[in-house]
Amino acid sequence: MLRAIGEDPDSETLAGTPDRVADAYSEFFAGVGVDPLQHLRDAVPVGDETGELVLVRDIALRSTCEHHLLPFRGRAHVAYRPAQRVVGLGAIPRVVDTLAARPQVQERLGEQIAEALQVGLEPEGVLVVLEASHGCMADRGGRQTEAMVVTVASRGSLSRPGERAEVLALIGATDRGTP
Repeated sequence: MLRAIGEDPDSETLAGTPDRVADAYSEFFAGVGVDPLQHLRDAVPVGDETGELVLVRDIALRSTCEHHLLPFRGRAHVAYRPAQRVVGLGAIPRVVDTLAARPQVQERLGEQIAEALQVGLEPEGVLVVLEASHGCMADRGGRQTEAMVVTVASRGSLSRPGERAEVLALIGATDRGTP
């Protein structure tokens, strides 16, 4: 990359840059080859009293666009309606982090998160909403620094318009103290 922009990677000021970039990319792409279902293996049965809905909103999201290798950042909101099992709440952000730590597109990322929860927990329904700003939109091309991309992925009962609307209202609630 340094040569491509006309720099000398062997210069004194840039000599360590290739190793630092390699270390950074190892961290950015730490989810490659990692099974996100591992985070859902400790799910516990809840019997007939499964509750109405589990929603973890405002999960910090950081990924890298596979088209330009530029970052996109935002929030993930992940909901599921349990059937027989629930998982510790910390597992959901770990699923998001694992899948985001790969070269990605936001549309696929939401689908992968929804599918992991569907396979790993077998809930009645799943809804994933991702909101992110993209480096490829903000730092090049149209330079839309305030633009947010919103994607939705759903499975099961949370694909139905009425149930989906209920969860979207909870995600968008302005009083974050009470749903």
